[in-house]
Amino acid sequence: MAEAKVAPRPLSPHLQIYRWSWTMAMSVAHRITGVALYGGIAMFAIWLVALASGPDAFDTVQWFFGSPVGYLILFGYTWILMHHMLGGVRHLVWDFGYGMETVQRINMARFTLVGSIALTLAIWAVAFLFF
Repeated sequence: MAEAKVAPRPLSPHLQIYRWSWTMAMSVAHRITGVALYGGIAMFAIWLVALASGPDAFDTVQWFFGSPVGYLILFGYTWILMHHMLGGVRHLVWDFGYGMETVQRINMARFTLVGSIALTLAIWAVAFLFF
């Protein structure tokens, strides 16, 4: 009996085929920041539980968030929140059918990163100057 020739199966495109682009990187960053927001909500819940638990627990949590490590975590969380928010706005614009041209997509992806950094710095500058 003769063996039937089987054509090689086509491979699905994968990361090795694509070159990284701004939109691809911001898509991955949007997903990562979405997951990281859960950690921020957990920190907020810890702060609320400490607030409800009394002065000793609250002082401990306030001490941690007031330490350099706490400030770094809060700064990072602020950036995560701003980046995810701007990524959501970018997707909302796309949902309305705008910004689909190549140059517009790339510029919106760049703005997501630059805008999130600028907003984070502005929020922290206002917090330190006025509060």
